[in-house]
Amino acid sequence: MSLFSRTDDLPGIHGTVRDLTGAALAKGLKKFSDGDIAVVDAPDISRPAAQQLIDLRPAAVVNIARFSTGAVPNFGPQMLIDAEIPVFEDLGAEAHAKLRGGKKGRVTEDGELFLGSDAVGTAAPVDAAAAESRFNEAQRNLVEHMEAFFGNTIQFIHSEAPLLIDGLGIPDTGASVKGRKVVVVSPGADHAEQLKGLRNFIREYDPVLIGVDAAADTLVREGYTPDLIVGNPAGIESETLRSGASVVLPAEPDGHAAGLERIQDLGIGAMTFPSATDSATDLALLLAEYHGAELVVNAGAPLDLDAIFADRPEATPAALLTRSKVGARLIDAEAVIDLYHVPSGRGTAWLWAILGILVAVAVVVLVAGTAGDGGFTENLIDTWNNIALTVQSWFK
Repeated sequence: MSLFSRTDDLPGIHGTVRDLTGAALAKGLKKFSDGDIAVVDAPDISRPAAQQLIDLRPAAVVNIARFSTGAVPNFGPQMLIDAEIPVFEDLGAEAHAKLRGGKKGRVTEDGELFLGSDAVGTAAPVDAAAAESRFNEAQRNLVEHMEAFFGNTIQFIHSEAPLLIDGLGIPDTGASVKGRKVVVVSPGADHAEQLKGLRNFIREYDPVLIGVDAAADTLVREGYTPDLIVGNPAGIESETLRSGASVVLPAEPDGHAAGLERIQDLGIGAMTFPSATDSATDLALLLAEYHGAELVVNAGAPLDLDAIFADRPEATPAALLTRSKVGARLIDAEAVIDLYHVPSGRGTAWLWAILGILVAVAVVVLVAGTAGDGGFTENLIDTWNNIALTVQSWFK
């Protein structure tokens, strides 16, 4: 592959620019052709994502983010470079906002991206040496991060072993949790949409609803009454706190609970939950587990190994141990939403067709059975005989 066009006057890699980010991804993939310029938003690009790009056979790949942030040692950049695809990174969101997919463009050797004659922005070229250096640095950083993470995990176990093993300090909320399904809604980025996606599950099972911090307000806005509220009341609306839910205040190990004064001013009863973790979600999950929940659906607070590797704020030792304590009973809301999602389209069209035929037949039978002077069965027989005689006459 030649990096620079020999036929055009202007230097650079020429091709149609395809936006493969966000909502534009499906359209961009559908129209992508060999030799197009792919614009992606892939920080710490994974092996599968890199292979998908390689299979598209682009002239170049321009990343809005960095191919490797240093958080994890990822092989994606090396795969693209080994496939002899020029790669550029850190174009930035501001430049991406100017982008119009489907337009002719070019990328210069220095990473300047053009649409026609208009400069969109500049990305940094990445070569094999830089990709390998970042990989090695990220590998060292990950080992150091995980050593510190599990060191903190051991410290948390030392301080909270009675809580994790025997539930020492977990309050008796008075809510009926044992043997029931529980939905814990935390104020994560997508919690409101996830709650809407859980409406069929909630309608079917009538689970215990636990609102964490401001997500308790979301429950009320969606027409639900939370059974439990866990969190600092300073960030929760008064109407929600007065909804009749049992209120649990996260407290420090010495018993001090932030927001207690507001609860007293509102004249609402509350109980404290002392712990070394400052995450109300962790406490809500421990409450549900300790009181015998059959199943716990967690909305708005996902946690996976990638989040731990990336050292995201929510990926704490307490979060990992809490979810391990709940164990097999814990399910992420997205999994439940997928189970309740029935795709429309050709997969069910034949069912509607059959239903339409059956309805039509039923209408015909009903009309035929009630059209004559005799009984229902006699009318059907007379109608059938008339149809048979008519068809017979056609062939005479």
